[in-house]
Amino acid sequence: MNFSQNADSAEDSKLVVAHFMVGNTYPYAINDWKEDIELASCHGIDAFALNIGIESWQKERTADCYAAALLCKRPFRLFLNLDMASFPASHPEDVTLLKNYVEAFANHPRQLKYKGKVLVSTFSGQDSLFGYQTLHEAWACVKSALQEIAPIHFIPSFFINPQLYPSIRAMDGYFNWNGGWPIHLTPDSPRDEVVCAKLETDKHHLHHLGGRTFMAAVSPWFFTHYGVDSWNKNWIYRGDDWLYVRRWEQLIAMRNHIDIVQIISWNDFGESHYIGPIKGAQPNSQSWVDSFPHVAWLDLTRYFARAFKDGKYPPIERDKIYMWSRPHLKSTEAVDDSVGRPDGWQLADDTIWVVVFTIGPAEVRIQAGDSLPPQSWEVDKGIWKLSHPMVPGEGMKATMVRAGSVVAQCAPSRDDFVVQERPKTYNFNAFVAMSP
Repeated sequence: MNFSQNADSAEDSKLVVAHFMVGNTYPYAINDWKEDIELASCHGIDAFALNIGIESWQKERTADCYAAALLCKRPFRLFLNLDMASFPASHPEDVTLLKNYVEAFANHPRQLKYKGKVLVSTFSGQDSLFGYQTLHEAWACVKSALQEIAPIHFIPSFFINPQLYPSIRAMDGYFNWNGGWPIHLTPDSPRDEVVCAKLETDKHHLHHLGGRTFMAAVSPWFFTHYGVDSWNKNWIYRGDDWLYVRRWEQLIAMRNHIDIVQIISWNDFGESHYIGPIKGAQPNSQSWVDSFPHVAWLDLTRYFARAFKDGKYPPIERDKIYMWSRPHLKSTEAVDDSVGRPDGWQLADDTIWVVVFTIGPAEVRIQAGDSLPPQSWEVDKGIWKLSHPMVPGEGMKATMVRAGSVVAQCAPSRDDFVVQERPKTYNFNAFVAMSP
């Protein structure tokens, strides 16, 4: 299968959606939903994939979200992502819970329909057999029940061998949840495989889908830090080497084979890959999320989402700088952290990552602090990926100069960001900033 075809030849009707954790919205009112929908829509996002669980209040917040979408002028859409790590699925009657959810929203004016059918997705579900013997039987039963309400286009993210896809005829497509991270890396991986690690799993899924709908994942980061007394999740995936931009470029290059791109995520604070504002109710992730904004990644999304949907890169209309960094070196010892360093910490680089958009030739200067000399690059018009070493006790700053004048500058204050020498707890999240 050839993934190097020119993006200009790809078909129309591409979609960009964002994964939204309803479980983090307990305090939301309709206006909070409206703000998020309008913000997402103006940054090239077409829909939210609403990750929902079993709690009754989540259904109430989902109803608020659909109501808020009606208040927005832009034609924003929504669809359900059934979190099968939450819903019970041991008996045939457990299908009723899923059916009740779909019945509540399937015919809503803001429900996303794909190929004329109500789009329904899952997170996981490979172990959800509803009392049946096989995955095909189980989800054929689920889909049949849901189709009593409306025609369904079913795109799950089962974590199974793609060779099984032909036998699961209830699937109308597949969402490759893990496709946006280099999850195959280990601390023992050769350095040449770690740097700009390849993301190659999509083609394996596509090979076995037989032309069914393919939803690809893009994500800027991954860090979670829960101890054994909590969710027992403490690891990173390598998000270095401008991962978000490189993955978008890859998806745009192979868009002939991709129908929908799902951004992971809008607001999953617990795993540090949020691109939306920090709001709502965090899942006890405050120690690594508070004061670590990511909305600069959302701003970056607009350009690449448009390129994916249009099949060509839009013109660069202004000079812009984006930059991000972790708050401490990977080997720094935290002074009061019972959870410990995250698994995979060795894979991280102690680097400030910078992406610049230039409307013409310029000089870009990057430095770790005002008192330290900058590194400089002469760049032409285009998108440039640059980097600079982190320095303990210092911050980060990037400046773009043209004809002797500063045309763009990204310079977080030391009150907002500094590379900590003695952090209280381990934090492998990113502080993300951009020029005005």
